Amino acid sequence: MAANDASSLSEGTVAQYIQALKKIFVIEDMPAWSPNLRSKAVVRTSDTRYFTDPSIAVAALGVGPEDLMNDLNTFGYLFETMAIRDLRCYAEALDGTVYHYHDASGLECDAIVHLRNGTYGLIEIKLGGERLIEEGVKTLTRLAKKIDTMRMKVPSFKMVVVANGDYAYRRKDDGIIVCPITCLKP
Repeated sequence: MAANDASSLSEGTVAQYIQALKKIFVIEDMPAWSPNLRSKAVVRTSDTRYFTDPSIAVAALGVGPEDLMNDLNTFGYLFETMAIRDLRCYAEALDGTVYHYHDASGLECDAIVHLRNGTYGLIEIKLGGERLIEEGVKTLTRLAKKIDTMRMKVPSFKMVVVANGDYAYRRKDDGIIVCPITCLKP
């Protein structure tokens, strides 16, 4: 914000803005997941903030479909926001919560769906394409290896959510699911 404004904003003012946006359901925080890990990596516990509906960001930016196709980085962030929104709806229907993971080593996982019975799944969100799917698979594999399965359950599933495709499939080598967002259901 400071880059676009000659005067600076105090932390208190920013906190008030954030609180106001939460009250009118424009933004929502997603808590950090704190699993039992084999390593001593420090897990970051700050929340991640998302728009409740990515169309709010699109409208605020004043962009259209062609603009987004020409800026895949921005489109990727908006797609992630949409996928998180959907995952939250589905998880809630199953009495679950969606978390994010980020540790001091830089390892991040977009979403962890954790149900009340202790089962959970690790999810990476990517627009698609083999290179991005492979990046998601690497992240899921690295995180799964860090989890202390003597102290908590093994992930029920690992999944890369992608933007397009006609069907979901399970990869033969590692069992990771690649699922178009349109195939998600509670």
